[in-house]
Amino acid sequence: MQLYIAPRAPNPRRVQMFMAEKNISGIALVNVDLNQGEHRSAAFLAKSPQAKVPALELDDGRVLTETRAICTYLEGLYPEPNLMGHDFEDKAFIEMADRRAEWTLLLGAANAIRHTHPGLAALESPQFPAFGQSQLEKLKENAKVFDRILQNQTWMAGPRFTIADITAFCTLEFARGLLKFSPAQEGLQALQNWRDRLTERDSARA
Repeated sequence: MQLYIAPRAPNPRRVQMFMAEKNISGIALVNVDLNQGEHRSAAFLAKSPQAKVPALELDDGRVLTETRAICTYLEGLYPEPNLMGHDFEDKAFIEMADRRAEWTLLLGAANAIRHTHPGLAALESPQFPAFGQSQLEKLKENAKVFDRILQNQTWMAGPRFTIADITAFCTLEFARGLLKFSPAQEGLQALQNWRDRLTERDSARA
């Protein structure tokens, strides 16, 4: 199998961190240069019609795109350690937490970066800086919700580490690097403490 990624992009990092937690090896990593437009080449579009990374090419030639779909596939192949739920109830609550992180944190951070950072101008043309700034403010507001959640539980989905923590962590690291977003500077100490604990995991350094 081959996993098509782009360095520093948050969604490929989510899959790579998921793989690291499960100690998955043997999947070749193929870098796609977004700045050079490799994701828009005919060859890559044949694999990922929406020109997105990550994309997992299976041994039979089929290609899975969408981060969560890729992780679902890998969870099926490598069920332990479990990161997506043991039974239907467990899976539902973990998916809820993961979707919240994806749609209220990651989407806001991505929109803010794509529309305000000059380095992303080639990927987001035209940029709308006012929209990007509004998305940054929404990100800050939504981060308060996660801070309140983490005041009452250890991890994003409850008492154990799951895919939801991977999504939220990769988002915050993405925002930290390109938006200079820091939970502590926003007064969100529970979120900051969660982030700092997570950096101690081997997968966070993968």
